[in-house]
Amino acid sequence: MRPCRWGSALPRSSRQKRARRGVARWPVRHNRLDSLTPGIDEERAFRGEAQDDYEHQRRDNRLAIHDEQRRRILALAADFPAVWNDPKTPARERKRMLALLIEDVTLIKQREVTVAVRFRAGTATTLTLPRPLTAAQLRSTDPEVRRHIDALLDEYTDAQVAHILNQRGLRTGSGVPFDAVSIQWVRTSTKLPSLKARLLADGMLTATELGEKIGVNRTTISRWRVQGLIEARICNGRGQWLYRLPKQIPPHGKSPRKRLVKTTAATSPVRGAV
Repeated sequence: MRPCRWGSALPRSSRQKRARRGVARWPVRHNRLDSLTPGIDEERAFRGEAQDDYEHQRRDNRLAIHDEQRRRILALAADFPAVWNDPKTPARERKRMLALLIEDVTLIKQREVTVAVRFRAGTATTLTLPRPLTAAQLRSTDPEVRRHIDALLDEYTDAQVAHILNQRGLRTGSGVPFDAVSIQWVRTSTKLPSLKARLLADGMLTATELGEKIGVNRTTISRWRVQGLIEARICNGRGQWLYRLPKQIPPHGKSPRKRLVKTTAATSPVRGAV
C-alpha cells in the first residue's frame, strides 16, 4: 500500500495552516542528511507552494466583495424585518439569519418564561414572556361557548344543545361542529351537571321512585305521561324520562273487571225433566 504524502488527507485550509507553521518552525538546514534524504527537498518545496497558495487565496477573498455587493449587504441588514416577514423567505433562511445575529439564548421557565438573548456583537437583552399554552389548552372550548352550554343544559339534552350551538355557528376548540359526545366531554372536563342531574336536583323522580311513592307500576306511569296527566321531562339521549310528583293522583284508568264465577246446572237423581 502506497503511503500518502504528509498532510494530503487534511482539508486544504488545514494543510495550508500546517504548512505555514512548518515553514516557520523548521528552518532550512544544510547538512549531510539532506544529501542522504532527497525527499526532504521535495517536502520543503511543497510547503512553500502551500504557503504561496494560502496567501493568494486570502488576497482573493478580500477582493471578492466589491462595492456593489457591500452596499447590498448593508441594505439587507437595514431591511432585516422586511426579509424576515416576507412569506417567500423559507424557514431554513430564517434560521441562518438568526445564527448570524445571535450567539446563544437562555430560557428560565417559571410562572413566566424569562429569555436572555446574547448577540454576536456583544450586546444582550432580557425578555419576559407568558408560558405557552399546552395542547389541551389550545384545543379547549372557548369560555363564552362554555357559558352557552351551561345555560342550555337547564332545558336541553346533550344532543339538543349540540344542535342549537351548530345552528348559532359555534364550534369546538378544534374548529369542528358539536355533537353529543363533544358536549359530554365539555361537561366532564368543566364539571357541568347534566340535564338529568339538574332535574333530579329540582325534585323530579325516576319512574321507579315515583311508582314506589304512589303505589303504581311503571306501565301506569307511562300511560299517564302519554295522556298528559302528569308532568314529565326527557333527560338524556337514551329516552329516559323523569317525573314530577303529582299533587293529585290520577285515576288508574279502567276499572278492574268483575270476577266471573262459574256455576253448574242442578241435577236430580231421577233422570228426566225436573
